[in-house]
Amino acid sequence: MNRRIFIGALTAAVSTFALSTAAMAQDFTFRLHHFLGQQAPAQTKMLEPWAKAVEENSGGRVKIEIFPSMTLGGRPPELIQQVRDGIVDLVWTVNGYTPGLFPRTEVMELPTVYKNDPRAANLALYDMFQDDLAEDYKGVEVMFLHVHAGQALHTGDLDVTNLEDLKGAKLRIPTRTGGWVIEALGATPVAMPVPELPPALQKGVVDGALIPWEIIPPLKIQDQTKYQIELNERERFGNTTFQVSMNQARWDDLPEDIQQAFRDASDRDWWGQVGDIWRASDDFGIKVATDAGNTHRILSEEATQPFLDAMQPVVARWVEEVSGKGIDGAALVEKARALVAKNTAN
Repeated sequence: MNRRIFIGALTAAVSTFALSTAAMAQDFTFRLHHFLGQQAPAQTKMLEPWAKAVEENSGGRVKIEIFPSMTLGGRPPELIQQVRDGIVDLVWTVNGYTPGLFPRTEVMELPTVYKNDPRAANLALYDMFQDDLAEDYKGVEVMFLHVHAGQALHTGDLDVTNLEDLKGAKLRIPTRTGGWVIEALGATPVAMPVPELPPALQKGVVDGALIPWEIIPPLKIQDQTKYQIELNERERFGNTTFQVSMNQARWDDLPEDIQQAFRDASDRDWWGQVGDIWRASDDFGIKVATDAGNTHRILSEEATQPFLDAMQPVVARWVEEVSGKGIDGAALVEKARALVAKNTAN
Protein backbone atom coordinates (compact mmCIF):
# COMPACT_ATOMS: atom_id res chain seq x y z
CA MET A 1 0.00 0.00 0.00
CA ASN A 2 2.81 2.40 0.93
CA ARG A 3 4.48 1.56 -2.38
CA ARG A 4 1.27 2.34 -4.29
CA ILE A 5 0.87 5.63 -2.42
CA PHE A 6 4.47 6.53 -3.15
CA ILE A 7 4.13 5.72 -6.87
CA GLY A 8 0.85 7.65 -7.08
CA ALA A 9 2.36 10.66 -5.38
CA LEU A 10 5.43 10.49 -7.60
CA THR A 11 3.27 10.28 -10.74
CA ALA A 12 1.22 13.27 -9.63
CA ALA A 13 4.38 15.22 -8.90
CA VAL A 14 5.87 14.39 -12.28
CA SER A 15 2.61 15.40 -14.03
CA THR A 16 2.46 18.66 -12.10
CA PHE A 17 6.10 19.39 -12.93
CA ALA A 18 5.50 18.60 -16.62
CA LEU A 19 2.48 20.88 -16.77
CA SER A 20 4.29 23.70 -14.99
CA THR A 21 7.30 23.22 -17.25
CA ALA A 22 5.10 23.38 -20.34
CA ALA A 23 3.45 26.52 -19.02
CA MET A 24 6.84 28.06 -18.32
CA ALA A 25 8.15 26.90 -21.70
CA GLN A 26 5.83 29.26 -23.59
CA ASP A 27 6.29 32.47 -21.67
CA PHE A 28 5.53 34.66 -24.69
CA THR A 29 2.68 34.17 -27.13
CA PHE A 30 2.34 36.37 -30.20
CA ARG A 31 -0.50 36.72 -32.70
CA LEU A 32 0.58 37.25 -36.31
CA HIS A 33 -2.16 38.56 -38.60
CA HIS A 34 -2.12 38.59 -42.41
CA PHE A 35 -4.37 38.84 -45.46
CA LEU A 36 -3.84 35.67 -47.51
CA GLY A 37 -5.13 32.16 -46.94
CA GLN A 38 -3.66 29.45 -44.76
CA GLN A 39 -2.37 27.50 -47.76
CA ALA A 40 -0.75 30.47 -49.53
CA PRO A 41 3.02 30.05 -50.03
CA ALA A 42 3.51 33.26 -48.04
CA GLN A 43 2.30 31.36 -44.98
CA THR A 44 3.49 27.82 -45.63
CA LYS A 45 6.88 28.67 -47.14
CA MET A 46 7.76 31.91 -45.31
CA LEU A 47 5.76 32.78 -42.20
CA GLU A 48 5.53 29.29 -40.72
CA PRO A 49 9.27 28.48 -41.09
CA TRP A 50 10.17 31.90 -39.70
CA ALA A 51 7.85 31.47 -36.71
CA LYS A 52 9.27 27.99 -36.06
CA ALA A 53 12.82 29.38 -36.14
CA VAL A 54 11.94 32.05 -33.58
CA GLU A 55 10.31 29.46 -31.34
CA GLU A 56 13.32 27.15 -31.55
CA ASN A 57 15.74 30.02 -30.96
CA SER A 58 13.86 30.90 -27.79
CA GLY A 59 14.17 27.39 -26.39
CA GLY A 60 10.41 26.95 -26.59
CA ARG A 61 9.59 30.07 -24.59
CA VAL A 62 7.94 31.77 -27.60
CA LYS A 63 4.79 30.69 -29.40
CA ILE A 64 3.67 32.49 -32.59
CA GLU A 65 0.06 31.91 -33.59
CA ILE A 66 -0.66 32.75 -37.24
CA PHE A 67 -4.07 34.13 -38.19
CA PRO A 68 -4.56 34.17 -42.00
CA SER A 69 -7.29 35.72 -44.18
CA MET A 70 -7.91 38.68 -41.83
CA THR A 71 -9.55 36.31 -39.32
CA LEU A 72 -8.94 38.76 -36.48
CA GLY A 73 -11.04 41.37 -38.29
CA GLY A 74 -10.58 44.37 -40.53
CA ARG A 75 -9.41 44.75 -44.11
CA PRO A 76 -5.82 44.36 -45.38
CA PRO A 77 -5.11 48.13 -45.43
CA GLU A 78 -5.81 48.20 -41.67
CA LEU A 79 -3.06 45.72 -40.76
CA ILE A 80 -0.33 48.28 -40.15
CA GLN A 81 -2.57 50.29 -37.83
CA GLN A 82 -3.61 47.11 -36.02
CA VAL A 83 -0.01 46.34 -35.15
CA ARG A 84 0.83 49.95 -34.28
CA ASP A 85 -2.16 50.10 -31.94
CA GLY A 86 -1.27 46.76 -30.35
CA ILE A 87 -4.49 45.06 -31.47
CA VAL A 88 -2.22 42.32 -32.79
CA ASP A 89 1.43 41.64 -32.00
CA LEU A 90 2.76 40.98 -35.50
CA VAL A 91 1.61 41.51 -39.07
CA TRP A 92 2.66 40.57 -42.55
CA THR A 93 1.38 43.28 -44.85
CA VAL A 94 1.89 45.17 -48.10
CA ASN A 95 3.47 48.58 -47.57
CA GLY A 96 1.52 50.01 -50.49
CA TYR A 97 -1.85 49.27 -48.89
CA THR A 98 -1.27 52.49 -46.94
CA PRO A 99 -0.01 54.84 -49.69
CA GLY A 100 2.74 57.27 -48.74
CA LEU A 101 3.30 55.83 -45.26
CA PHE A 102 6.63 54.22 -46.20
CA PRO A 103 8.05 56.69 -48.74
CA ARG A 104 11.73 55.74 -48.53
CA THR A 105 11.06 52.04 -48.99
CA GLU A 106 9.09 52.77 -52.16
CA VAL A 107 12.42 53.00 -53.95
CA MET A 108 12.38 49.21 -54.38
CA GLU A 109 8.90 49.36 -55.94
CA LEU A 110 10.00 51.51 -58.84
CA PRO A 111 10.27 50.08 -62.34
CA THR A 112 13.82 49.59 -63.67
CA VAL A 113 15.44 49.58 -60.19
CA TYR A 114 15.87 45.81 -60.29
CA LYS A 115 14.93 42.97 -62.61
CA ASN A 116 13.12 39.89 -61.34
CA ASP A 117 15.68 38.88 -58.68
CA PRO A 118 14.01 39.05 -55.27
CA ARG A 119 17.08 37.72 -53.45
CA ALA A 120 19.26 40.58 -54.69
CA ALA A 121 16.52 43.11 -53.95
CA ASN A 122 15.90 41.75 -50.44
CA LEU A 123 19.60 41.85 -49.61
CA ALA A 124 19.73 45.41 -50.92
CA LEU A 125 16.80 46.28 -48.63
CA TYR A 126 18.68 44.74 -45.69
CA ASP A 127 21.84 46.66 -46.52
CA MET A 128 19.90 49.93 -46.82
CA PHE A 129 17.56 49.48 -43.90
CA GLN A 130 19.39 50.95 -40.93
CA ASP A 131 20.83 54.02 -42.61
CA ASP A 132 18.21 54.78 -45.26
CA LEU A 133 14.81 53.20 -44.54
CA ALA A 134 14.30 52.81 -40.78
CA GLU A 135 12.71 56.25 -40.47
CA ASP A 136 9.64 54.88 -42.30
CA TYR A 137 8.80 52.43 -39.52
CA LYS A 138 7.88 54.43 -36.43
CA GLY A 139 5.63 52.52 -34.06
CA VAL A 140 6.79 49.09 -35.18
CA GLU A 141 9.89 46.94 -34.91
CA VAL A 142 10.66 45.47 -38.32
CA MET A 143 11.45 41.78 -38.37
CA PHE A 144 12.12 41.69 -42.11
CA LEU A 145 11.21 43.38 -45.38
CA HIS A 146 10.95 41.71 -48.76
CA VAL A 147 9.76 42.06 -52.32
CA HIS A 148 8.53 39.49 -54.81
CA ALA A 149 9.71 38.79 -58.36
CA GLY A 150 7.83 41.82 -59.67
CA GLN A 151 4.44 42.93 -60.94
CA ALA A 152 3.53 41.01 -64.05
CA LEU A 153 0.40 41.61 -66.09
CA HIS A 154 -2.53 39.20 -65.84
CA THR A 155 -5.48 39.75 -68.20
CA GLY A 156 -8.69 38.08 -69.26
CA ASP A 157 -9.54 38.66 -72.92
CA LEU A 158 -6.96 41.42 -73.32
CA ASP A 159 -3.91 40.05 -75.12
CA VAL A 160 -1.08 42.56 -74.81
CA THR A 161 1.64 42.39 -77.44
CA ASN A 162 2.56 46.07 -77.53
CA LEU A 163 2.09 49.26 -75.54
CA GLU A 164 -0.90 50.39 -77.61
CA ASP A 165 -2.91 47.38 -76.45
CA LEU A 166 -3.13 48.82 -72.94
CA LYS A 167 -4.77 52.10 -73.92
CA GLY A 168 -7.92 52.57 -71.83
CA ALA A 169 -7.65 49.24 -69.98
CA LYS A 170 -8.65 49.11 -66.31
CA LEU A 171 -5.90 47.41 -64.31
CA ARG A 172 -5.72 46.55 -60.62
CA ILE A 173 -2.69 48.00 -58.85
CA PRO A 174 -1.34 47.31 -55.33
CA THR A 175 0.58 50.53 -54.66
CA ARG A 176 0.54 54.20 -55.56
CA THR A 177 3.76 53.75 -57.57
CA GLY A 178 1.98 50.92 -59.39
CA GLY A 179 -0.76 53.42 -60.17
CA TRP A 180 1.79 55.76 -61.67
CA VAL A 181 3.11 52.92 -63.82
CA ILE A 182 -0.37 52.12 -65.13
CA GLU A 183 -1.02 55.77 -65.91
CA ALA A 184 2.31 56.03 -67.72
CA LEU A 185 1.32 53.02 -69.84
CA GLY A 186 -1.94 54.69 -70.87
CA ALA A 187 -4.27 52.53 -68.76
CA THR A 188 -6.55 53.31 -65.81
CA PRO A 189 -5.37 52.19 -62.33
CA VAL A 190 -7.86 50.59 -59.94
CA ALA A 191 -6.56 50.17 -56.38
CA MET A 192 -7.66 47.15 -54.36
CA PRO A 193 -6.16 44.60 -51.94
CA VAL A 194 -5.30 41.39 -53.73
CA PRO A 195 -7.92 39.20 -51.97
CA GLU A 196 -10.60 41.31 -53.70
CA LEU A 197 -9.17 40.67 -57.17
CA PRO A 198 -10.88 37.40 -58.23
CA PRO A 199 -14.45 38.76 -58.09
CA ALA A 200 -13.28 42.02 -59.70
CA LEU A 201 -11.92 40.03 -62.65
CA GLN A 202 -15.03 37.85 -62.86
CA LYS A 203 -17.38 40.86 -62.88
CA GLY A 204 -15.30 42.89 -65.32
CA VAL A 205 -14.53 45.60 -62.78
CA VAL A 206 -10.96 45.36 -64.08
CA ASP A 207 -9.53 44.03 -67.34
CA GLY A 208 -6.41 42.76 -65.65
CA ALA A 209 -4.03 43.22 -62.77
CA LEU A 210 -0.44 43.79 -61.75
CA ILE A 211 0.51 40.89 -59.47
CA PRO A 212 3.34 38.34 -59.32
CA TRP A 213 2.93 34.79 -60.57
CA GLU A 214 3.11 33.65 -56.95
CA ILE A 215 -0.45 34.74 -56.23
CA ILE A 216 -1.96 32.65 -59.03
CA PRO A 217 -2.50 29.38 -57.07
CA PRO A 218 -3.91 30.73 -53.78
CA LEU A 219 -6.46 32.96 -55.55
CA LYS A 220 -6.98 30.66 -58.58
CA ILE A 221 -6.14 33.53 -60.91
CA GLN A 222 -5.68 31.03 -63.75
CA ASP A 223 -9.46 30.60 -63.76
CA GLN A 224 -10.16 34.32 -64.25
CA THR A 225 -7.42 35.12 -66.77
CA LYS A 226 -6.12 33.90 -70.13
CA TYR A 227 -2.79 35.73 -70.36
CA GLN A 228 0.23 36.18 -68.07
CA ILE A 229 2.54 38.79 -69.58
CA GLU A 230 6.02 40.08 -68.75
CA LEU A 231 8.70 42.05 -70.54
CA ASN A 232 11.87 40.91 -72.25
CA GLU A 233 14.36 39.04 -70.05
CA ARG A 234 11.52 38.62 -67.53
CA GLU A 235 11.50 42.27 -66.52
CA ARG A 236 8.33 43.40 -64.78
CA PHE A 237 6.21 46.51 -64.26
CA GLY A 238 7.56 47.64 -60.90
CA ASN A 239 7.22 45.87 -57.59
CA THR A 240 5.67 45.64 -54.13
CA THR A 241 7.38 45.78 -50.76
CA PHE A 242 6.14 43.81 -47.76
CA GLN A 243 6.96 43.84 -44.08
CA VAL A 244 6.73 41.56 -41.07
CA SER A 245 6.68 43.88 -38.07
CA MET A 246 5.93 43.80 -34.35
CA ASN A 247 4.19 46.35 -32.17
CA GLN A 248 6.95 48.60 -30.81
CA ALA A 249 5.78 48.58 -27.18
CA ARG A 250 5.51 44.79 -27.20
CA TRP A 251 9.04 44.56 -28.58
CA ASP A 252 10.46 47.01 -26.05
CA ASP A 253 8.99 44.98 -23.18
CA LEU A 254 10.69 41.76 -24.25
CA PRO A 255 13.83 40.55 -22.45
CA GLU A 256 17.03 40.68 -24.44
CA ASP A 257 17.25 36.92 -25.00
CA ILE A 258 13.77 36.81 -26.53
CA GLN A 259 14.56 39.79 -28.73
CA GLN A 260 17.69 37.94 -29.82
CA ALA A 261 15.60 34.91 -30.78
CA PHE A 262 13.68 37.12 -33.22
CA ARG A 263 16.83 38.84 -34.49
CA ASP A 264 18.59 35.55 -35.17
CA ALA A 265 15.59 34.28 -37.16
CA SER A 266 15.45 37.55 -39.12
CA ASP A 267 19.10 38.01 -40.05
CA ARG A 268 20.54 38.91 -43.44
CA ASP A 269 20.64 35.29 -44.54
CA TRP A 270 16.91 35.00 -43.88
CA TRP A 271 16.13 38.12 -45.95
CA GLY A 272 17.99 36.45 -48.82
CA GLN A 273 16.19 33.13 -48.27
CA VAL A 274 12.85 34.92 -48.46
CA GLY A 275 13.87 36.10 -51.93
CA ASP A 276 14.55 32.49 -52.92
CA ILE A 277 11.17 31.42 -51.51
CA TRP A 278 9.34 34.01 -53.60
CA ARG A 279 11.38 33.18 -56.69
CA ALA A 280 10.41 29.50 -56.41
CA SER A 281 6.78 30.34 -55.63
CA ASP A 282 6.66 32.60 -58.69
CA ASP A 283 7.95 29.82 -60.94
CA PHE A 284 5.40 27.41 -59.50
CA GLY A 285 2.59 29.93 -60.03
CA ILE A 286 3.23 30.42 -63.74
CA LYS A 287 3.34 26.64 -64.22
CA VAL A 288 -0.13 26.42 -62.65
CA ALA A 289 -1.39 28.99 -65.16
CA THR A 290 0.18 27.41 -68.24
CA ASP A 291 -0.90 23.91 -67.16
CA ALA A 292 -4.45 25.32 -67.07
CA GLY A 293 -4.07 26.41 -70.70
CA ASN A 294 -3.18 30.07 -70.19
CA THR A 295 -0.67 31.88 -72.39
CA HIS A 296 2.60 33.02 -70.83
CA ARG A 297 3.77 35.85 -73.04
CA ILE A 298 7.30 37.26 -72.81
CA LEU A 299 7.58 40.32 -75.01
CA SER A 300 10.47 40.74 -77.41
CA GLU A 301 13.22 43.27 -76.83
CA GLU A 302 11.75 45.47 -79.54
CA ALA A 303 8.24 45.33 -78.05
CA THR A 304 9.61 45.90 -74.53
CA GLN A 305 11.48 49.12 -75.20
CA PRO A 306 8.37 51.36 -75.50
CA PHE A 307 7.20 50.06 -72.09
CA LEU A 308 10.57 50.86 -70.51
CA ASP A 309 10.59 54.31 -72.10
CA ALA A 310 7.07 54.97 -70.81
CA MET A 311 7.90 53.81 -67.27
CA GLN A 312 11.17 55.70 -66.86
CA PRO A 313 9.43 59.01 -65.96
CA VAL A 314 7.81 57.21 -63.01
CA VAL A 315 11.21 57.14 -61.33
CA ALA A 316 11.68 60.87 -61.89
CA ARG A 317 8.14 61.52 -60.61
CA TRP A 318 8.90 59.60 -57.41
CA VAL A 319 12.21 61.39 -56.88
CA GLU A 320 10.50 64.76 -57.20
CA GLU A 321 7.60 63.74 -54.96
CA VAL A 322 9.69 62.46 -52.03
CA SER A 323 12.13 65.36 -52.36
CA GLY A 324 9.23 67.54 -51.23
CA LYS A 325 9.30 65.58 -47.97
CA GLY A 326 13.00 66.20 -47.45
CA ILE A 327 14.06 62.78 -48.77
CA ASP A 328 16.93 62.53 -51.25
CA GLY A 329 15.13 60.26 -53.70
CA ALA A 330 17.83 60.44 -56.36
CA ALA A 331 20.43 59.18 -53.89
CA LEU A 332 18.12 56.33 -52.80
CA VAL A 333 17.57 55.23 -56.39
CA GLU A 334 21.30 55.30 -57.10
CA LYS A 335 22.11 53.37 -53.92
CA ALA A 336 19.36 50.81 -54.47
CA ARG A 337 20.51 50.09 -58.02
CA ALA A 338 24.12 49.78 -56.90
CA LEU A 339 23.29 47.39 -54.07
CA VAL A 340 21.05 45.29 -56.30
CA ALA A 341 23.90 45.01 -58.79
CA LYS A 342 26.36 44.13 -56.03
CA ASN A 343 24.10 41.46 -54.53
CA THR A 344 23.28 40.06 -57.97
CA ALA A 345 26.98 39.60 -58.63
CA ASN A 346 27.35 37.82 -55.30
